[in-house]
Amino acid sequence: MESQFTFDFNPVSAIVADAVGRPGQRTFFLQARQGADLATLVMEKEQVAALATSILQLLEELEKERADLPTTEEQTAVPNLREPLEPAFRVGQLGLGYDEKQDLMVLIAQAVPEAEEEDSGDPKARFYATRAQMRSLSEHALQVVAAGRPDCPLCGRPIEPDGHFCPRTNGHAYPLSL
Repeated sequence: MESQFTFDFNPVSAIVADAVGRPGQRTFFLQARQGADLATLVMEKEQVAALATSILQLLEELEKERADLPTTEEQTAVPNLREPLEPAFRVGQLGLGYDEKQDLMVLIAQAVPEAEEEDSGDPKARFYATRAQMRSLSEHALQVVAAGRPDCPLCGRPIEPDGHFCPRTNGHAYPLSL
C-alpha cells in the first residue's frame, strides 16, 4: 500500500525548527532527515512557537501519566539546517501525538490547501522522533522565536530596530525603541 505521506520518516535521524534572516524578515523552517533523505517545510513564526509549546506540554503529560516510561536520554545536540533550503511545502496544519509501541513522538504536517476541496491530495509529512529529539527541537525553537523583534507591551505589534510609534498612545508618548 502506498503511503499517503509525501515524507514518512520513521524514525528521523535529525529534526529541527529554525529561522534564516534578520529579525522582521526571517523565514521559519521545519527540517527533518532520515539518512540521506531531507524534508524541508516552511512555517510561520506563530506555528513554530505553538509547536514548541505543544511538544513541551505533551512531554509533561507523558511524564505524569506514564511513570513507567524510561527517562528521556541526555539532551540531544540541536542539528543545523541543511542546504539546500528548498521547501517542499508551506505548513498549514500540524498534529502531534505519541506512539506507545515505539516510544516515539509523531509530528504530522499538512500543506496549506491549494484547492478548496477537502482532500485534494495536498502534501503531508509524518516524522517519528524520540522524546529527547522533540524536547531539543522545542527548546531550540523557543529560543529562535524569542530572538526576534520584541513586541510592544501596549499594542502587541513588533518594535522595529529604528523604533516604534504605538497607536495606543494616541500621540501622547514618545516612540518606543529597542
